[in-house]
Amino acid sequence: MHLQGKHALVTGGGTGIGLAIARALAEDGAHVTITGRRAEVLQDVATDLLHPLVMDVRDESSIVQGVADAVAARGPIQICIANAGVAEGRALHNTDTEFWDNMIATNLTGAFLTVRESFDSMFKTDWGRVIIISSIAGVRGLKGGMAYSATKHGVIGMMRALSEDYQGTPFTFNAICPGYVETDIITRNVQSIKDRAGVSEDEALKIMVSANMHKRLIAPEEISQAARWLCGPGSGSVNGQTIKIAGGDI
Repeated sequence: MHLQGKHALVTGGGTGIGLAIARALAEDGAHVTITGRRAEVLQDVATDLLHPLVMDVRDESSIVQGVADAVAARGPIQICIANAGVAEGRALHNTDTEFWDNMIATNLTGAFLTVRESFDSMFKTDWGRVIIISSIAGVRGLKGGMAYSATKHGVIGMMRALSEDYQGTPFTFNAICPGYVETDIITRNVQSIKDRAGVSEDEALKIMVSANMHKRLIAPEEISQAARWLCGPGSGSVNGQTIKIAGGDI
């Protein structure tokens, strides 16, 4: 229970990777504010240690107010998990500014605002962890996912700069870069790949599975254990890192 007394905030915490991380941190004693846009999804998974908060990472005022409310209720945020995001692929000639702007607003600006507002309270404490959920698309180009790859490269650049800015402090900044994880996003992407490539659902799924080096989908709990380690004892020298979880080297 080494996180007892700590307050964590996990965006996109009602499902998938975010929920797995929130539950892992709660198992270690943290009170976890889980955010998302759908109140009913958050309420369905709420517990004594998982506290739902409706917040839209595309809306600056929603983040500012949401984080302020969370801090008022449970104290300074000492663990910030910027997880909320969208994953959708489009070819360049089909990428209009509306699609681009939504991808940037959600995955990049949303992460920036979440970290900025959370760190304001974290910086007044004596310990803190910031973890951004990027993607293997953040360390290499993802075919058919130009806009998505741009955002995931962007959050890694932000994380690396922050780790340099706060070197020597008790605050660390890292990114986890998963391959394809078994979440609802996979279901949506299967349909998207099927439509774009003109293949069957099975073939679309195989395309994603084959991108993972060990040729299987990754469980959300495999990602949560990495986040747990980054928040655990002896993690203070892990800073500015991109931790790839894709079954092998990318």
